Amino acid sequence: MAMIEGSRWRKVAVFYAPLFAFIFGLLFPFYWMLVTTFRPDGELYRPWNRANNTPFWTTAPTLEHIRYLFAETLFGTWLYNTMFISIVSTLISLFCGLLAGYALARLRFKLAGSLGTSIFITYLVPPTLLFIPLAEITRTFHVTDTPWALILTYPTFLIPFCTWLLMGYFKTIPKELEECARIDGASRVQAMVRIIFPIAMPGILSAGIFAFTLSWNEFIYALVFLSTTQQKTVPVGVVSELIRGDVFFWGPLMAGALLGSIPVAFVYAFFVEHYVAGLTGSVKG
Repeated sequence: MAMIEGSRWRKVAVFYAPLFAFIFGLLFPFYWMLVTTFRPDGELYRPWNRANNTPFWTTAPTLEHIRYLFAETLFGTWLYNTMFISIVSTLISLFCGLLAGYALARLRFKLAGSLGTSIFITYLVPPTLLFIPLAEITRTFHVTDTPWALILTYPTFLIPFCTWLLMGYFKTIPKELEECARIDGASRVQAMVRIIFPIAMPGILSAGIFAFTLSWNEFIYALVFLSTTQQKTVPVGVVSELIRGDVFFWGPLMAGALLGSIPVAFVYAFFVEHYVAGLTGSVKG
């Protein structure tokens, strides 16, 4: 009996306690963001040591911060800009990553492995080293301060990761499936589109989700290449318009962060199983 009790407490100490601490540390910032969004200014800026103050929840929730966000800023326009840029950049990166990943995983040629590694290494280059030459490129194509400046530059770090992820997933798919299709008269392109791509859908979805998330949350390129308020994305617009000098509009800031994270959370909620399966397949490859 004592051995069973000791094993139970050991399991709690080794597994459940760290798991609870991790979940709490992960979710508490989102909870605080949610509470701050609906907390009125009267409670938001009240000292904690004052009587009847409840710092971890609000007794009088309000929508004033959300109304301020849409009435006094161009938050709706920022949402549209971010969505448009993220979707187009993701589609371009997925298309290029699919073709490159398939070629590196299936076609046999010299330096295929080294080329795949080199492509992934380019993803690790810090964006702070690239925005200066990329700024010259956007100026050359006359797309500065337009969404196309980001659509042109985002694939520079999205395509390498999508290629690496899809290359690993394609390697987990048996080659015999393609060989059977080729024997039945299908061309390589037909076998790729009708056989391999449908099977690789979890990997494609995981790469798309990752690319969409990176595009949605990207800050440095959006800050450098977009200057007018109407062209800004959510991460840049919320920070630049709601932080004025040393004054932080915490209510609208948290409201913008909360509303800006909903589309990404929505995507993950619907495709989380495919996302995990895609990452697992790429790691095995």
